[in-house]
Amino acid sequence: MKALFIAYNMTLTDRINRTLDTNGVRGYTLFPLTYGRGSHTGEPHMGTHTWPAMNATILAMVEDEKMPSIMDALRKLEQESQMQGMRAFVWNVTDQI
Repeated sequence: MKALFIAYNMTLTDRINRTLDTNGVRGYTLFPLTYGRGSHTGEPHMGTHTWPAMNATILAMVEDEKMPSIMDALRKLEQESQMQGMRAFVWNVTDQI
């Protein structure tokens, strides 16, 4: 089992949801309003007058065998929408209830 964390510009919500649905990821936790700033480029997403864009983040537990296709789809989405901003991280899950 893997933990998939995706932080993305809210404008990508439909595309992120479609990617998860297409890859059979039904359950996740959504953090609908999160602030952030890119590691290297891009404008901050702070929900303010100066920096009005906002992020959302998703945390999903995903079966190991689904991760390669999900990450491939997310990489493609990130390449197509670099100005919007998106990052995805994968961690090993060692235990769960």
